[in-house]
Amino acid sequence: MNRREILDWLKTEDADRLEELWKTADTVRRENVGNAVHLRGLVEISNICARDCGYCGIRAGNASVSRYRMTADEILDCARLAAGFGYGTLVLQAGEDHGIASAWLCGIIGSIKDETGLAITLSLGERDDADLVAWYRAGADRYLLRFETSNRELYERIHPPLPGRDSDRFQILGKLREIGYEVGSGIMVGIPGQTYDDLANDVMMFREHDIDMIGIGPYIPHPGTPLGREGDRHKAPDGEQVPADELTTCKVVALTRIQCPLINIPSTTALATINRAGGREHGLSRGANICMPNLTPRKYRELYEIYPSKASCGENADESNTRIKNQILALGRTIGT
Repeated sequence: MNRREILDWLKTEDADRLEELWKTADTVRRENVGNAVHLRGLVEISNICARDCGYCGIRAGNASVSRYRMTADEILDCARLAAGFGYGTLVLQAGEDHGIASAWLCGIIGSIKDETGLAITLSLGERDDADLVAWYRAGADRYLLRFETSNRELYERIHPPLPGRDSDRFQILGKLREIGYEVGSGIMVGIPGQTYDDLANDVMMFREHDIDMIGIGPYIPHPGTPLGREGDRHKAPDGEQVPADELTTCKVVALTRIQCPLINIPSTTALATINRAGGREHGLSRGANICMPNLTPRKYRELYEIYPSKASCGENADESNTRIKNQILALGRTIGT
C-alpha cells in the first residue's frame, strides 16, 4: 500500500468501504500472527517524571499530582500475579523517573527472571545508553519508546527536551535495536496540529524502521496540561486536522496491520477509554493481537493519570484480568500462552 492509498483510507467515511478495510486487516492478522491474543501485564511503577510534555497528566510541571515510586517487593508481587494469570510478559512502565537507579532496576529484573521466567518489557522514557545496556544484560527483553508523531515540529511543540539534550526518538530506537532489544513504539491519533499527511507519514515510518510492536491510541486531552487547556488554538485548518476518535484510531490500526503483517499491535487502554462498550473489541477485530491488563496496585492506578478516566481505573488486577479475558473469548479468539 502506497502513501496515496493510505491517505485515501484515512479520509474515507464510506461505511461499506471501511468494512472492506476491517475485513482485510483481520484476515492479514489471522494469517500472519494467528487467532491468539497475547497478554502483557502492565505495572506502572512510578509517576515521577522529569519531562514537561504538553499532553501528559504526570508532566513535571503538574504540581497537583501525588507522586509515587513502587518498591521492589511491590513490583515482584505484580510479577507473581502476571505469572499466576498465565501472562507471558511483564511491562514495567513509568514517567521518565531518573530516580530509578540502574542497579536497583537490574536487581528487580534479575529477580523477576529467576522467579517467574517472564519476558520483560521496559517503558521508562529516554535513558542513558549505559542504563539501557545494563538492563538488557540483566534480562530485559523489549523496550517501548513511542515517537508519538513523525512531524518533528509538532513533536517538539508537545514534547520539549530536557535542557542541553536533544530528543531524537528514532535515533534511540535504532540504538535499542543495536543493543539487542525487541523494539516497540507508537503514536497518538488526533494531536492538535496533526494533519492527515502527518498520520500517513507515521504509518509509513512503522515499516521503514522495522518496529516490532506498535501502540496506536487516540489523543485524550488532560485538563492539567497546556495542550488540554489550549488545544483548540493549535488545531490544523479545517479538513486537515486529524480527529481524536475511535474510527480514525481503528483505521490506523488496520492500515498498520496491512503494512506490517507480522508485528504485534495492542488494542490500547486509550481506545477502550473513549469507547468503554466496545473500543477494545473493535481494536482486536481490526488488526490488533495484544492486550495489556493493568496489574498496578489499585492505590496507585489513579495517580498514574496520563489522561483522565482510564478504563482500568477503579479495578483491581483480578477484575482487569477477568474482564479482558472474557472480552477476548467473546470474540471467538484464544488467549496466548
